[in-house]
Amino acid sequence: MNILISEVIWLEGVEILENQGHKVTYDKEWYKNRRELLEHLRDADALIVRNQTQVDEELLSHAPNLKVIGRLGVGLDNIERNEAENRGISVISAKNANAVSVAEYVMQAVLSAGRPLHEAHKSVTEGKWERKVHTGFEISGKTLGFIGLGEISHRTAKRAKAFGMNVIGYDPFRTEYDYMIDETGVVKKEWEDVLRTSDFLSIHVPLNAATKNLVDREALQMMKPSAWVINTARGGIVDETALADTLHEGRLAGAFLDVLENEPAQPENPILHAPGVRLTPHIAGLTEESQKRISVMIAAEVNKELQGTPSLCRV
Repeated sequence: MNILISEVIWLEGVEILENQGHKVTYDKEWYKNRRELLEHLRDADALIVRNQTQVDEELLSHAPNLKVIGRLGVGLDNIERNEAENRGISVISAKNANAVSVAEYVMQAVLSAGRPLHEAHKSVTEGKWERKVHTGFEISGKTLGFIGLGEISHRTAKRAKAFGMNVIGYDPFRTEYDYMIDETGVVKKEWEDVLRTSDFLSIHVPLNAATKNLVDREALQMMKPSAWVINTARGGIVDETALADTLHEGRLAGAFLDVLENEPAQPENPILHAPGVRLTPHIAGLTEESQKRISVMIAAEVNKELQGTPSLCRV
């Protein structure tokens, strides 16, 4: 079988596919050269992507033999799933494979907000000894609120509770008997209650028509002036202009944003210059461990599909 990989994959994944006798053509920059990618797709049985390759109707129309699309991650907003389904193409994702990495990122953001040690280090190296300036605050007793109560929220909640935090969340698709609530101990609350109560608001929902600008100006205005927003899900869920305005107005302490609506960051984006913002380049799920895990998982599941065994990671 012919397999194309258009974005970065750890070589352990490539080796799995090649050891199964597949022909693997790999170019981590292919998503930038769409014309060349479309040409190669004519003979492809499988395509493996991340989030930059736009798997739309045009691309799929150039792939008459395509049987499966493997997504090196969990977000699916770059894949037209309905079109793939109509063509009989399976779509598989790396379910939960980066959940630990994202959970640890969220906890690092929370801890950094409470005690930004890098700022204290900078002060000391500049010859200062500002103990009161860098006193910070404890996260024990603070409330971490989740929007979306899936696997990542579950793993983050366990870690937050170990630090003595209160954990609450909003998710209209979860009941009081789901594992997240019944055994992890997250207290399910209504949307407005989570916004008003949280000291940290962590977002864990997919980007779609229902979640576009979900955290808008009205939502931000409900939050405590001392609260922080943490977005490791997708850009576009938080209204960046509204967030920048709210921060400039002093109605929010800050935000950790790993994702932006337009990536990479554009110079005209007002969020770049808003006070209290900490930006990272879409790396919450990118650790050495998670990327090896994702690459191996997707390679193995793509191979299953090509051999006629339905993957448990189908979406």
